Amino acid sequence: MWNIEEFTEAAGITVGELAAYVAGSQRGEAPVLRRTPPRELAERLGLRDLIAKGGLTPGTYRDFLRTFLEEGTRLHHPGFLAHQTASPDFPAALADFVHGATNNPMAVYEMGAAAATVEFEVLRWMLGKVGFAAGGGVLTHGGSLANLTALLAARARAVPDAWDDGVPGDLVILAPPAAHYSIARAVSILGLGQRSLIPLETDGLGRIDPARLPDISGKRVMALVASACATGTGLHDDLRAIGAWCSERGVWFHVDAAHGASALLSDRHAHLLDGVELADSVIWDAHKMLRTSSLAAAVLVRREADLDAAFKQEASYLFYGDQGFDLINRTVECTKAELGLKIFLNLAWRGERGLGEYVAGRYDTARRFWELARDRPGFTVPYEPESNIVCFRHGDGDQAAIRERLMRDGSFHLSSTELGGVRHLRITVMSPATDDRTLTSLLDEIEAL
Repeated sequence: MWNIEEFTEAAGITVGELAAYVAGSQRGEAPVLRRTPPRELAERLGLRDLIAKGGLTPGTYRDFLRTFLEEGTRLHHPGFLAHQTASPDFPAALADFVHGATNNPMAVYEMGAAAATVEFEVLRWMLGKVGFAAGGGVLTHGGSLANLTALLAARARAVPDAWDDGVPGDLVILAPPAAHYSIARAVSILGLGQRSLIPLETDGLGRIDPARLPDISGKRVMALVASACATGTGLHDDLRAIGAWCSERGVWFHVDAAHGASALLSDRHAHLLDGVELADSVIWDAHKMLRTSSLAAAVLVRREADLDAAFKQEASYLFYGDQGFDLINRTVECTKAELGLKIFLNLAWRGERGLGEYVAGRYDTARRFWELARDRPGFTVPYEPESNIVCFRHGDGDQAAIRERLMRDGSFHLSSTELGGVRHLRITVMSPATDDRTLTSLLDEIEAL
């Protein structure tokens, strides 16, 4: 039995400490990240004793939580510019709190009717945004699972007997080298093997060149994968041209829009997804630009029956009778968190317009960084950004060493990637706290280093 008084006290402590953590992070008062070695950090947190003996109380919990938060990475910090991970809004955090207490694994409808119904409506909204009026969908724990699920649907379309008979050796998947690594993982998980992943011709920045799509006569193409936008650069493939090519040849067209689909909420940026409605499947991560905490990723298909065909399962303790509202037949996961609630509460609080303004604001900040870096001697930027991701270099030295110094000091958290075999620094603007002063300070600090 819960001790309700103890829970109420501990919950109040949690809210207070998190509020202070987020407020301080937004002001940039603490280092954006710390990387204390695990052995030292485990001792500081008292992990071994607590695991062995228990005995945490609201008072000692406050001390534990404060240290735990101090040693994490602050995604609300203006200097957090590293990865495509949301600076989560508080409504999504409330949803995580609710799920933590109620624990309704709603892939089976009877285990969480309210949570399942919320997911149905969120998916209906997302399907409408990508132009799949008669489509179907499901939320999964992350974009990697979403890509795998979409490609399972593509496999079922290409080879309906593959679930029972295995995968024939002549299937291929077409994708650019810049595709998210989860595509290559999915190919091997699906049993095709890496040799079946055929790289598409691209321009110098890794975008698919529609004029050089391959001759596929004599090949059994299971799917073509395009990006909106590419993880490394934030640049978009020409979805309309690629979609038309796939339609003419009967090729399953999959769009990895994990990061970029949220641009559909911005009037100024929705054109970047022009042609997405031609896809057979699309993935869209809410835990990137819809400001939900990890994880909440949508698999969306143009024809609902395609998603239902992706899995064929037998389990007498789960699958029996009329279970028309269950989602378990569409996912890898058996136990699935109340993912839709996070997306719904952000929408319910901010509305489409508010989330669209957030997306547009981050894209504008990235463009501002591009302008500042472009105009400053010593910096090179290889392209004009299309999203909130910008790649750049300073000088001809070791860019990874610059990143390491910034992270060691805790002032900024950047990532890096290779373009044309050359290492570049990379920023992804996620926090609303990142402003012109932040961007100028980053350039100044890189120059000083």
